[in-house]
Amino acid sequence: MTVDDCYQIGHVIKTHGLKGEVQLFLDVDNPLEYKEMESMFVHQNNSLIPFFIEHIQINPAKAISKFEEIDDIEAAKTLVGCKLYLPLNNLPKLKDGEYYLHQLIGMELFDKGKSIGKVKELFEIGPQELISIIHQEKEVLIPLKDEIIKRVDVKEKKIDADIPEGLIDIYLEEDEN
Repeated sequence: MTVDDCYQIGHVIKTHGLKGEVQLFLDVDNPLEYKEMESMFVHQNNSLIPFFIEHIQINPAKAISKFEEIDDIEAAKTLVGCKLYLPLNNLPKLKDGEYYLHQLIGMELFDKGKSIGKVKELFEIGPQELISIIHQEKEVLIPLKDEIIKRVDVKEKKIDADIPEGLIDIYLEEDEN
């Protein structure tokens, strides 16, 4: 199992108590959907290590979990800061027209019917989500907002957008000054 076969659901924030429990941040739309999880992958030393969950308590802000074989605070400390993953096939099914952000990577972005480039990566800067594309050998960041992204076709790997006038030009003119 590699990171490319998975999606990140959060990370370990800190230890909790003395018996190996950890506090998790679950970066998902509905954390309560994950209350029946039996295991997850922890990214340690550039590897995904499977951990079985003894118990997990989830509320909308955070989760407290105890992994098997992590029985004291010293063992729990080794997990702090580690990213948490689940296999892609664990993703909840979506309704028609919905998509997961990771599905946007590699899609072709069109602005008013004209190809701009392929989505290279996604960024979350504060409350703003951005997609990065390479256009005329420059990185261009496009806000992921309903007013701009008009349609995403997962099957065709195509994004139709209405990019505000001048937004792309800002990135293309950077080196001219």
